[in-house]
Amino acid sequence: MGEGVPKILVIVLVVQLVIGGAIVYASSQDFFGIANTGSDSGTTTASAVSGKSPDRFDEGRAWKLLVEQVETFGPRPAGSEASARLRARLRDALPRGRYEKIPGHPKLRNVVGVVPGTRPAVVIGAHYDTEALPKGHVGANDGAAGTAALVELARTARTLKRPAGAPELRFVAFDGEEEPAGCEPFEKCGLRGSKAYARKHGKDVKAMVLLDYIAEKGTRFPREGTSDIELWDQLRAAARRVGAGGFFLDEVGASIIDDHAPFLERGIPAIDLIDFDYRFRDTLEDTPDKLSVRSLDAVGEAVAELLRTDLAR
Repeated sequence: MGEGVPKILVIVLVVQLVIGGAIVYASSQDFFGIANTGSDSGTTTASAVSGKSPDRFDEGRAWKLLVEQVETFGPRPAGSEASARLRARLRDALPRGRYEKIPGHPKLRNVVGVVPGTRPAVVIGAHYDTEALPKGHVGANDGAAGTAALVELARTARTLKRPAGAPELRFVAFDGEEEPAGCEPFEKCGLRGSKAYARKHGKDVKAMVLLDYIAEKGTRFPREGTSDIELWDQLRAAARRVGAGGFFLDEVGASIIDDHAPFLERGIPAIDLIDFDYRFRDTLEDTPDKLSVRSLDAVGEAVAELLRTDLAR
């Protein structure tokens, strides 16, 4: 008996070391298999230790809509018949979906869905048109991915437990983000839908989140150079809470003229989720095989958490 006591103590110590090592490993990972980096290293949430993800965003359904846009509608430049057919699909998919005309562009329409709340509202945006390139450019990441996430986030938002008095959520699919063929410069000819929306509704918007180039395999998002710093930090914190912290970097990337710009110009905090290093952008190679369901899910879960917390105040 006297010899058995030390053996038991050794066994207990070994078990404790194994458990401790497992917890340390879990805290360095997120639910998407991406190690936390930079200032996120060592960040552990209760859900990370338990191994449970919130799983609010249905990435499978979002992916299905992404592929549908590419395979069913094909190239979708603004003003085309394919674009008109897609926007009818989006209107039916968004809550309380409706069209908004874009002054000066009779063939273009923004598509707007609404989850009720107080005003001023929060806008989540993406563009649904594709670059006017020849020979079948289908814009899987540049157009379809953001649009698919937008629709699924609108569906998710209706199930979120948000506090009383939370702001109205507007899900806006912008038309005419890409410039017409032969029209330059981009800042003059592009962003037609977002310019019109911000001009008309800017006084009634408190914050804006833009989804663009969000689904590349292995994607990582630095803060786009003009994006609001505080709102970006809130998104990164939301991402860490749902185990997607490794996707959103504590780094600053290039400044990009995009659909968030008209909101920033009116003093509205706005961020652009965009991995502009995507090497297939504006080419015929921007197809679904370059993209990842996991990247799409990380963005969806992080933005859903942001809408549930910081942007619910």
